[in-house]
Amino acid sequence: MNNISKTQNQNNQIPRAILLKLATYASVFTALALIIAKIAAFVFTGSMAILATVVDSCLDLLASFINLLAVRQATLPADHNHRFGHGKFEPLAGLGQAAFVFGSGLFLLLTSIGKIGKTYQIENISVGISVMLFSIVMTAILLLIQLYVIKKTKSVAIQADKAHYTGDLLINTSVIISLIIANLFSLYYVDIIFAIIIALYLLYTATNIMVTSTKLLTDSELPDEERKKILDIIIANNKIVGVHDLRTRSSGDKTFIQFHLEINRNLSLFEAHAIADEVEHNILVEFPNAEVLIHEDPSDFFENHPEICYQMGDFEKKGT
Repeated sequence: MNNISKTQNQNNQIPRAILLKLATYASVFTALALIIAKIAAFVFTGSMAILATVVDSCLDLLASFINLLAVRQATLPADHNHRFGHGKFEPLAGLGQAAFVFGSGLFLLLTSIGKIGKTYQIENISVGISVMLFSIVMTAILLLIQLYVIKKTKSVAIQADKAHYTGDLLINTSVIISLIIANLFSLYYVDIIFAIIIALYLLYTATNIMVTSTKLLTDSELPDEERKKILDIIIANNKIVGVHDLRTRSSGDKTFIQFHLEINRNLSLFEAHAIADEVEHNILVEFPNAEVLIHEDPSDFFENHPEICYQMGDFEKKGT
């Protein structure tokens, strides 16, 4: 019954491609709206802080548009030239996004340092604050959409895009605070302090995205807890003698799992194949987007395995 309910839930879910497109189109629309609003605010106020957010939003638009194109490519089905699908376009987009985030953070950091010791006059504070509040609301709505899509798809490209707009949310909030403090107390250095903190946050976030994207592009193994989960599923079948050469990787929404099963050598090929099918089914219940490749080996057959060979007795001793 549990397997049936899981399958029904999977069938009721919104397709991954639709969720990714929703997030990317929402991102482009938000960036366009914010650019128009912030340009108007700069014209009315002359605030350099607001001008900096205009530049940042322009970078966001460019990055979001690249992300949109990459996600559209990543959601294409496998074809003759891409038998494993197009999922690698997502971490590629993630690397591009990380470069934009890193560049924005570096630009903001250098600009902020350059403002140390300088002051300037800001006009029409209320207009600037109103536009920044509008920007915060728009960005918060987009972040909620992105958080939902990330939860459902685990897309590294959308995670990278979210990093942009999380930084924007912090920047817009800091601009409001700095406008108020500058207007009331003429403490312009507060704006610089906020900007430097946000710049460091953007650099930190960009570095994490780069690391994640690089792992996906270089076919790094799944996390240890997921590999253990796969092994637990395999050895739960009492017809299995052992398992070795477990290899895993991910590409977009696809997970690729392959391993060798050691099965009683006295069983027929038909019986061994049926056992492998049963193991594959159990793995797909927990990893529905996986592609599982199983090689069946006869038990007590010596081979020089590149990875550790797990025998049933080994698991029993460990209590797994």
